[in-house]
Amino acid sequence: MVNLSPKTDRKILLRLEGVKKYFPIKGGVLRRVQGYVKAVEEVSLNLYEGESLGIVGESGCGKSTLGRAILGLEELTEGKVIFRNEEIQDLKRKEKLKFVKEMQMIFQDPFASLNPRQRIGSALEEVFTMHTNMTQKEKRSAVIDLLNEVGLKEEHYERYPHEFSGGQRQRIGIARAIALNPSFVICDEAVSALDVSVQAQVLKLLKSLQEKYQLSYLFISHDLGVVRYFCDRVLVMYLGNTVELGTVEDLFSNPIHPYTQALLSAIPRPSVNANKKRIRLQGDLPNPANPPSGCPFHTRCPIAQEICRSKKPIWEQVEDGHFAACHFAGANI
Repeated sequence: MVNLSPKTDRKILLRLEGVKKYFPIKGGVLRRVQGYVKAVEEVSLNLYEGESLGIVGESGCGKSTLGRAILGLEELTEGKVIFRNEEIQDLKRKEKLKFVKEMQMIFQDPFASLNPRQRIGSALEEVFTMHTNMTQKEKRSAVIDLLNEVGLKEEHYERYPHEFSGGQRQRIGIARAIALNPSFVICDEAVSALDVSVQAQVLKLLKSLQEKYQLSYLFISHDLGVVRYFCDRVLVMYLGNTVELGTVEDLFSNPIHPYTQALLSAIPRPSVNANKKRIRLQGDLPNPANPPSGCPFHTRCPIAQEICRSKKPIWEQVEDGHFAACHFAGANI
């Protein structure tokens, strides 16, 4: 298991053990399974109470699939999801209801998750209709409180989704996610579709809500600058595999996996004269339906050796609280 650090005194909220998610590839007249897309491959980690854990990697690396699998939106192929010391991956629908209040998700496109013909007040009231015994008056009052909590006003209660800006719609998505007082929220590219100035406002809102309600975030993003500002630790994924995990300070100042080094080298610098070496990876991301043998990154790694092609590296602690899966962890490209 991965620890925040050997000296941490935080309690573990969520634990993943060997999580896998494969999607079947069907073909032929009888639509038989001919192979699998290995979207997530043996992910194990801990998420602590009050922590913000970032997940980064190229498109197609399995970030969003992992988030959806944790919440049960995708059925696991293998592995365990343990929330508050209880395995939840195999629970039946009725048994999972008690966890719904504590585990929520903020989606990348809030407009797509809202009914364009339904007023916002009514949409938010549905949460309380499904999970509480509130009267109509109580539900309306609770929704207005939610709108105020995320920086909107009572007058927005009667408006439709198309009458809001992108930033306002994302605030509505946040309001819906925190309506039942959860302890764990997955932010799936929650600010990637917003302008930079609006991003800052939404991130500040998420931070304030975390402090107020002791929320734990799984923050999925491709924007390393945002992750550096917002998160406590960062998990780097490649082709469904975890390749590096560490605190923000350790990972950004001393990346020990070649893939992480390449990702960080692509971050724009404020000065044109900044001493910066851009690491350009050769080739495309391998097909997850037919991943390479050995280390999944060896086909694009500048320092790959014969052992990388034949043997998959183990996930191990290289430094205090800093983990990686690489035969040559710490070597600079």
